[in-house]
Amino acid sequence: MGKALDGVRVLDMTHVQSGPSSTQILAWLGADVIKLETPGRGDITRGQLRDLPGVDSLYFTMLNANKRSITLNMKSEQGKQVFEQLVSSVDVLVENFGPGVVDRFGFPWERLAELNPRLIYASIKGFGPGRYADFKAYEVIAQAMGGAMSTTGFEDGPPTATGAQIGDSGTGIHLVAAILAALYQRTGSGRGQRVQVAMQDAVLNLCRVKLRDQQRLAHGSLNEYPNDVFGDEVPRSGNASGGGQPGWAVKCAPGGPNDYIYVIIQPVGWQPITELIGKPELAEDPDWATPEARLSKLDKAFGMIEEWTEKHTKWEVMEALNAHNIPCGPILSTRELAEDATLAELGTVVEVEHPERGAFKTVGCPLKLSDSPVEVERSPLLGEHNSEVFGELGYGADDLDRLRAAGVI
Repeated sequence: MGKALDGVRVLDMTHVQSGPSSTQILAWLGADVIKLETPGRGDITRGQLRDLPGVDSLYFTMLNANKRSITLNMKSEQGKQVFEQLVSSVDVLVENFGPGVVDRFGFPWERLAELNPRLIYASIKGFGPGRYADFKAYEVIAQAMGGAMSTTGFEDGPPTATGAQIGDSGTGIHLVAAILAALYQRTGSGRGQRVQVAMQDAVLNLCRVKLRDQQRLAHGSLNEYPNDVFGDEVPRSGNASGGGQPGWAVKCAPGGPNDYIYVIIQPVGWQPITELIGKPELAEDPDWATPEARLSKLDKAFGMIEEWTEKHTKWEVMEALNAHNIPCGPILSTRELAEDATLAELGTVVEVEHPERGAFKTVGCPLKLSDSPVEVERSPLLGEHNSEVFGELGYGADDLDRLRAAGVI
């Protein structure tokens, strides 16, 4: 069976996380992703956060599956000539360098479009044009400037970063959507185009409900928030759901750091909850029976639920609540996720063999297409596919020897 992106060829000039997370999804969907790296060093993450000396780090291996690796010195004239051939042979070029880096190599968008009029040139930057355009951006900077940190944490605490990589991998997923849209448009227009996603924009897109609530503040307090006082900015609201159905993380036995379960109280769920917690009379009590009656004392409602959950494990609570169709979710640690048999069966977490590090676990493709199944393959060694890829461009063994001797590859 073919893959969704069979025949699509991608030149991947990305590094670290935001870009590689994007091109990895393209590779999982069947694109031929050729990762272009600096000779001798490669993507900086090959050597970052190493757990084994002299072996590509998990940081690298978990972001570069199913790709081919080539090395090319973009500062050499011969390297630039080879690059022109590469650009002419691909459908998509992806990069996440700082602003202007590819231009300084001598390849602004106009030159790339001249080399390949059908090229989709996709970029991730920290910020869009304007005041912040030349600022450096990293994961938590994007969270800070995209609205996530100011609205994450508890009211009496500092702004807090989320463990989800919404700045890097979140932007990468946005770029996948943009690339696929551009490829689809090209089927009709025959032309490539420039595609750009800013990390700040992607984070704000994921925080849109907070921008919604900022505007609602003009008309009064946000009743679904647990906060007592509201100013002119959306406050941090702890573990409140922020939606129409109130939720909170409550403690479970035996009381470890992740022995919690997140519970949402829907109107239809209140009656079975009162029975489970041993207070069935609250189902008919006018002070508790309706969402409006509970709204001003949600802390007490979840406090009563917690008195019950603290006597049971989060798994026992999950089973009991789900038996009554009450939305809930145990707080799963990274260890529990890595060892979860269901996630392994679904391919959400997969084990991959690597020639230098042996077996390791990584995430599987989150996009499930019935006609484009994904088998996660290991990340490439640095320059592993030089002979293969450059051979496809017409370079013979003697040519490659000369390029190596000159430090071009």
